[in-house]
Amino acid sequence: MRRQKKEKMERRDGKRIIWPDGYHNILPYIMPKRTEAEVSLTEQFDVTELVKYMAERNEKEGTNLKIFHAICTAIARTVYHRPKLNYFISGRRFYERPDITLSFVVKQQFRDDADETLMFMKVEPDMNLDSVSKLIIGDVTKVRKEKSNDLDKLMNFVGSLPRPILEVFFGSLKILEYHGKMPKSLTAGDPNYSSVLLSNLGSIRSDSCYHHLSNYGTCSVMITIGVLHKEQKQMPDGSWEPRDVINCTFTIDERLADGFYYAKSLRIAKYVLEHPETMAEPISKPVPVEL
Repeated sequence: MRRQKKEKMERRDGKRIIWPDGYHNILPYIMPKRTEAEVSLTEQFDVTELVKYMAERNEKEGTNLKIFHAICTAIARTVYHRPKLNYFISGRRFYERPDITLSFVVKQQFRDDADETLMFMKVEPDMNLDSVSKLIIGDVTKVRKEKSNDLDKLMNFVGSLPRPILEVFFGSLKILEYHGKMPKSLTAGDPNYSSVLLSNLGSIRSDSCYHHLSNYGTCSVMITIGVLHKEQKQMPDGSWEPRDVINCTFTIDERLADGFYYAKSLRIAKYVLEHPETMAEPISKPVPVEL
């Protein structure tokens, strides 16, 4: 099977990908916007064993493991082993990110009028559930203590500018992005430039839902995470029993890979979440699922 070629870095945040077939190379011209190339699906994960695993460890070891931390770990591991999930299109060209980055929103308090802060983190190949959990907890605690981060301060400044200046400003950003010249100071820590943007709706007792992608930036995967709940499931022996399940809805740029690739990629996330003992392994370790 022919593979796409990787060329030298033409922009600091991605390697150029040139496909051997004309179809992929003309896709960005047929569907130039990320929002018109979306596909969405909802997958239910059985996390019964994961809930037990985390509860036991939290009680015995004093850890603070949460479902969200486990999902972030499983998604990072999936992206590591399925590199097309880390592709993006900009300036009508395909690129592959050099790093796996996850982003999400942190609400300062659970009130309607509470401020929200955007979080951005890089996941290294040797990280596992414990290190991902510590990273998330540390970053969230820091942001809630400081009430904001550098990205919030930048957005507050830009958002205060007059409308004509904002029109020129964002028009200029589109040109810079098209040519791969966006300043690092404007993209560092921006969730729109992460591998995956996650929304933990379960934290507000809501189920997962469809969430659009954005034409701004390069993020091509959006995941909403629903509330943990119980459902009756039929077991291999034919019996029925209540199981802890969670729904996740994925929205992905279909120009990067076909449905076959995406469906098979989900097997990695599913296996990791349903076999919590694998959470202690680094995300770089291959997962024993048939791909």
